[in-house]
Amino acid sequence: MMTIQQKMYETTVKAVGGRSGYVESAAPVFSQKISTPREMGGAGGEGTNPEQLFAAGYSACFDSALNMVARQSRIKIEGSEVTATVSFGKVEDGGFGIGVKLDVLVKGVDHDTAVTLVNGAHAACPYSRATRGNIAVEINVLEEEHSFGGGY
Repeated sequence: MMTIQQKMYETTVKAVGGRSGYVESAAPVFSQKISTPREMGGAGGEGTNPEQLFAAGYSACFDSALNMVARQSRIKIEGSEVTATVSFGKVEDGGFGIGVKLDVLVKGVDHDTAVTLVNGAHAACPYSRATRGNIAVEINVLEEEHSFGGGY
């Protein structure tokens, strides 16, 4: 098991009510209602769910790692986008698990360079390191015409 040798940041989030409750943090203030999706037997609703939160964290962390790898490699990119799709379902042993698909767009470089940077990001990203060998992670390096556009 890998241990943190030099802690740089720490945060605490409390969950109340599981998939039909809320999550909150005191500092910085974060509060979000959690709703179980209809596809999982829940009522749906306006809240987010753990899979969305994981996808948000993984995509942001991976994009940050990608930009760090580009800077360290002295490769100028014109921007990047990482879209994480998290799947939830039954696994071989009858329990439940998640899988992740990352669609990664690296702007301003050729495809081979983009692949090299994405591989470096996958090696460096703390989420990738934490999930390696534990869940299926599929990574697709996109061509620029596949951009997902601005914010949602």
